[in-house]
Amino acid sequence: MVVGRRQAVEEGWLHRVAVTVCRDGRGRVLVHRRSARVSRFPGFYEVGVGGAANVGESYEQAAARELAEELGIRALPRLLFTFINRSGLSPHWLGVHEAVVPDAVVLDPDEVAWHGWLTEPELRSALLEWRFTPDSHEAFSRYVAFRAAGC
Repeated sequence: MVVGRRQAVEEGWLHRVAVTVCRDGRGRVLVHRRSARVSRFPGFYEVGVGGAANVGESYEQAAARELAEELGIRALPRLLFTFINRSGLSPHWLGVHEAVVPDAVVLDPDEVAWHGWLTEPELRSALLEWRFTPDSHEAFSRYVAFRAAGC
């Protein structure tokens, strides 16, 4: 049986989500604030760009699709790791990717209200002060540990 993300969240069933940590050529991380029009976590900040993977779609394909939809860019994100994320609305497999993207992005106003490029120290500070999605906290802490391990 194939179900949509809404039903999976409502029922607490595992589903797959792909997220990409976007860096520019100087190593800064793209942070964005979700539009007030989105159904989940409106107005919250996010470290990654992403969304649910469709049936038959790989994590990498879902991540590339989300980058095109939300930022208007074509990039080939690299899958770093996956884990079961139990923070947020329901448990889900989270595939964390990384991509170097251009500074100039074309935001989808239905999805993104604001964006900025932050250094890692600026981002660590923002994570303590701004209202980020639960996925952002968990994914970024694992992302930093993954990079520190030299993977």
